[in-house]
Amino acid sequence: MALSKAQVARYSRQLILPEVGVSGQNRLSEASVLVIGAGGLGSPVLFYLSAAGVGRIGVIDADAVAWSNLHRQTLYETPDVGRPKAVVAAERIRRLNPEISVEAIEGRFDAANAKDLVSRWHMVIDGSDNFATRYLANDACVLANRFLVHGGVVNFQGQVMSVRPRQSACYRCVFPEPPAVGSVPSCQEAGVLGAEAGLIGSLMAHEALKAILGVGEPLLNRLVVFDGRLSRFREVPVRRNPDCAVCGEHPTINAIQSIESAPTCAG
Repeated sequence: MALSKAQVARYSRQLILPEVGVSGQNRLSEASVLVIGAGGLGSPVLFYLSAAGVGRIGVIDADAVAWSNLHRQTLYETPDVGRPKAVVAAERIRRLNPEISVEAIEGRFDAANAKDLVSRWHMVIDGSDNFATRYLANDACVLANRFLVHGGVVNFQGQVMSVRPRQSACYRCVFPEPPAVGSVPSCQEAGVLGAEAGLIGSLMAHEALKAILGVGEPLLNRLVVFDGRLSRFREVPVRRNPDCAVCGEHPTINAIQSIESAPTCAG
């Protein structure tokens, strides 16, 4: 599909990339992505997906903007405190790019809605702030055969990996069971540097855009870990587990299940 003059001007710096061009821009405009969590990771993810011209974006979050969010959740401003994150995030990225379609979903991503939500989008990006949602997102994406980008951040540490169901390691292949409640410090307890969330969230958006465009190598069977104190990335090779409960040869998880686990920090 031919681009308008306004679109050529808006996307000119990525259109000149041989890996993008008009055909790649059309792929972006035809793509749909569900972003779970509109917090520290979701903010850069939503910003860069909308700026790049991803045609349909969904954002689900149950929380309201709090004062403690403002040092890292860059979609929000001081007057937004108390307003629903999903609504404010959708407003911000619509203003950034009015051409795209944005759906704000106020509520939690849970066992009751996971199957329906995941099935409506081509890809899922999980920037949630608790392990229960991470495992639920992974399981739902494997069962629905949806590409998943996972990211997490706490303190000065971050990690990113991508999942192509039944072709690469899934989150459960790497971390078979959620940690017990109380065994892992929450964001409130461990803290997080705002720029750390921005860095990891940007890398997650980069992974998603690469996958949509079919450019380069996604982080399949590779877990990238960032040590913010040393400013060093390391790559941990992972592989699909034939005994994985959800994507293995004889899965025991064949339907969406509720999961209880410790909170983490990403939002």
